[in-house]
Amino acid sequence: MEKAKVYFTQEITAESLQRIYHALGVTLKGKVAVKISTGEPGGHNFLQPALIAPLVQELKGTIVECNTAYEGRRNTSAAHWETMKEHGFTAIAPCDLMDEHGEMSLPVTGGKRIQENFVGENLKNYDSMLMMSHFKGHPMAGLGGALKNMSIGVASAHGKQWLHTSGSGETSFDALMNSDHDSFLLSMADADQSVMDYMGRENIVYINVANRLSVDCDCCAAPAEPEMMDIGIFASLDPVAVDQACVDAVYASPDPGKAALIERMESLNGILTVKAAAELGLGSQTYEIVNI
Repeated sequence: MEKAKVYFTQEITAESLQRIYHALGVTLKGKVAVKISTGEPGGHNFLQPALIAPLVQELKGTIVECNTAYEGRRNTSAAHWETMKEHGFTAIAPCDLMDEHGEMSLPVTGGKRIQENFVGENLKNYDSMLMMSHFKGHPMAGLGGALKNMSIGVASAHGKQWLHTSGSGETSFDALMNSDHDSFLLSMADADQSVMDYMGRENIVYINVANRLSVDCDCCAAPAEPEMMDIGIFASLDPVAVDQACVDAVYASPDPGKAALIERMESLNGILTVKAAAELGLGSQTYEIVNI
């Protein structure tokens, strides 16, 4: 079986972001959604508009997001629009809160925990997608990359609750926080399958930017400062491979500051979503790095 290709550059600039996209050798068709995290106010690790603007504009892309399921400044559409403006995203491209006016159900075939996934209904308006993810740790998922961005990130606010509670139907924040952890991680892989099947696997490409490597995610209003150095940009047509490559790069880093991020990933079994996605046939944990 041919190994997945993961393209890599240590240079983290707007120009290298465009260059690594071109290295993939694909052209995203039609109306392009660019899925990022817009970042919770107070945090500052999210991908900056100046970094992503040239590529988003080259693709004539629309920055897409969905509302959150926790209290903050992105849990209502009105607050989320203000946050996107405050963080500079509305100034660089059209933006779309995909669940602002509703959600839609996507079927999960042969899932490990769920049989349907709820996403922002505006996903139907796009022909292709750039999954542009900030790779880092996460206080619930252990790690956040392409697979988390495509599952929790594309899920509606209700869909986020659904994934956290593995389709139990519970909607309270206590239920979300106290749900079975591994089931949540497996549910994210199921959700990834539904999005890939809906969009068409040939219509999604994945770029992970491994910078500002905090143990916390961009959903945190006061994330821990990174303890390790930036690594670079990874890109692939395979979401499993691109996340696995980022995890492997953290372990291989000579920076002793990596210990905190490794502890966060291991303590929360973050790799389980990557393994589950591979078992569902969404990609391969075996890959080759192509330096550009």
